[in-house]
Amino acid sequence: MLALKHSKFDLEAGCDEAGRGCLAGPVVAAAVILPLGFKNEILNDSKKLTEAKRDKLRPIIEKEAVAWGIGVVSPKEIDEINILNASFLAMHRAIDQLSSKPEYLLIDGNRFNPYPEIDHECMIKGDGRFLNIAAASILAKTERDQIMEKLHKDYPDYHWNKNKGYPTAEHRSAIEKTGASPHHRMSFQLLPSQMKLDF
Repeated sequence: MLALKHSKFDLEAGCDEAGRGCLAGPVVAAAVILPLGFKNEILNDSKKLTEAKRDKLRPIIEKEAVAWGIGVVSPKEIDEINILNASFLAMHRAIDQLSSKPEYLLIDGNRFNPYPEIDHECMIKGDGRFLNIAAASILAKTERDQIMEKLHKDYPDYHWNKNKGYPTAEHRSAIEKTGASPHHRMSFQLLPSQMKLDF
């Protein structure tokens, strides 16, 4: 069973991101404050759930949460500040969107750039340990998937509706054939070193 939260504070926000390892598209983060006594039998780390279960959980989280927020950082920003800093920035933007100011932040992972005036703690694999981080992982993942499905309509060659920008063989093959799109992260190795990409 996942714990509801970690600290003694009632307004503890769980934070997680989606899309760090992708070659294209933004990195998206979410922050969620769940009410005391919140329970859900299905809620877990988004990576352990089917797309259908994630889509079912999202409106439940949005309705029942004390507050929730989503932050997005573009590929251009990722290229400028690197993916690690972009992930932290996306979390900060998600926290900025919360309608209630959290008293404490629980961050998935092992590093974080402190948010002004709010203490935090990092939790490795926190999305499989705490409900508030799991809820954040659901919102971040479903939001990012929606973004990639919209981008797919303009750039169907890359099959983002299926791979969501991750470095699948099909995705890399499309990059090799048609080159990079405006939504690719140019600071990432888009193709293996034996394959040359001309811009």
